[in-house]
Amino acid sequence: MLIKDCVFTGIDFESAGAERGQTDVPVQIGLASWSVEKGFHEPYVSYLYTDQPITWGAQRVHGITTEDLRDAPSFLSLWPLLKERLGNAVLTAHACGTEKRFLRTFPGHAFGPWIDTLHLSRAAFPTEKKHKLEHASHHAEITSQLDSLITDRTWHDALYDAAASVLLVADFISRYDLADLPLEHLTHPDLSAYHRARKAT
Repeated sequence: MLIKDCVFTGIDFESAGAERGQTDVPVQIGLASWSVEKGFHEPYVSYLYTDQPITWGAQRVHGITTEDLRDAPSFLSLWPLLKERLGNAVLTAHACGTEKRFLRTFPGHAFGPWIDTLHLSRAAFPTEKKHKLEHASHHAEITSQLDSLITDRTWHDALYDAAASVLLVADFISRYDLADLPLEHLTHPDLSAYHRARKAT
């Protein structure tokens, strides 16, 4: 599959946090898509209802309260939307372990392939020491674009972070002129320069 033929959908979850012995659950989901043909499109965000308390530590990060979730849909009820949006998309997330874990709520969904934008940041900016989503967006100089597309939101909001992830993919495609190349250039970026830089420090 060529990159120019793909629809990339960024996904991000914010979570309740988990006390010892608990399983963490999502409390907000954000989706945003991008393609060579259409550019940035279809941003979506929703709180997710849970009766599990939001930990103090999690609330300190994202600012979501139990009151915010009062009339929110359940995660399971969003299955039709997720199937439609993710079923034929290339999924993108930054350090995507959390996103993959929460999507296992739907056994056998077969969503993918995945692009981890943490790896793209390390490939594109191998000598930079910090590669969190905020740092990667700064390195790629997409923060102003992000703010113009996703207004009145900031880091650790699920929509803002999902949009940042998919815009990083768009930047990587443009930066290295990858549109006519196979998708593997994004799913398995060359990290050799990053590893050499780590060994040199």
